Amino acid sequence: MTETVDTAVDADPVLANRVRAQLGLGEIHALAVLEGGRSGLTYTIGAGSDRAVVKAVPPGRRAVGRNDVLHQAAILEALADTAVPAPAVLARDTEQPAWFAMEFAAGQAAEPVLDVDAAVEPALARTRMLEAARILGALHAVPLDVVERSLADTGGTLPEAITADGEVARWATTMDAVPEDLRPGGGELVERLAASVPAPVAPVIVHGDFRLGNLLFTDATATALVDWEIWSVGDPRVDLGWFGVFTDGALFPGSGRVVEGLPSDAELAEAYRASRGGDGGTSADAAWFSALGRMKMAAIMGHNLVRHRTGAHHDPVQEQLPRTITALITDGLRLLEGSR
Repeated sequence: MTETVDTAVDADPVLANRVRAQLGLGEIHALAVLEGGRSGLTYTIGAGSDRAVVKAVPPGRRAVGRNDVLHQAAILEALADTAVPAPAVLARDTEQPAWFAMEFAAGQAAEPVLDVDAAVEPALARTRMLEAARILGALHAVPLDVVERSLADTGGTLPEAITADGEVARWATTMDAVPEDLRPGGGELVERLAASVPAPVAPVIVHGDFRLGNLLFTDATATALVDWEIWSVGDPRVDLGWFGVFTDGALFPGSGRVVEGLPSDAELAEAYRASRGGDGGTSADAAWFSALGRMKMAAIMGHNLVRHRTGAHHDPVQEQLPRTITALITDGLRLLEGSR
């Protein structure tokens, strides 16, 4: 969560008054857009120990999917007494448009292989990744009934578990919407994943975008796991396979960098299992889930590139992605070939 400074004008005066009333803040504290908050409406308010981050449903929008902020608050409350570093929920308001406030967590969230301007020493990056794997193990060890009770407090229910083949189908739809010339081999990767789905394991809480970019650190100490917009119930190996994508800078030619000494997938899995306890259902079929993570990233990048080229969202940086998309797909196919 990047630092911002209070301004004299509220970013949303109506929401600001509601937040100040619940948090007991005076009008000198303005509601400001949180720079770096990329998911939904994210604000900051207050100062010092009273600093808070506010997530709100956009006015006129339904509280579904990424906009269901109370769904996000519920998982944070469920993690309050666990080993997962999650921001504490300070207040929530079910009146529409709904919102909740959580503590402001200090720290740096940087991807060593993608944030080329972030000054993170390779040794520190390695330490953070291993710590992240342990945090992921702790997350997957949280009993589902704990989360179910937290959801019930706001009238919610535990989501239906998403299976591994469901994950393939979801991202295959995204991949199929990308022109074939932008995703060479993408169709084959999807077909091979769909034809070799591993046997299911017991479902857990899945973060959905678990990586260092969503973990705040002060030096080597993790302060908060953030961005819970797409959390779900599903296969734990999905999170681990996705996390592993971000350890290899060679997968991001032209848009990332190779960082020497980062943990291998096997090292991350070992730290994960030590934290979660037992195998955790991750040692078998690891290559398949690593390939799934690469397919997912290639599909997302292809989607973003198409949006740029069609004018839906102008972002020249997206022109760096074609080589990365190809590298991700090629490596996914390699992993599946080696797992036969």
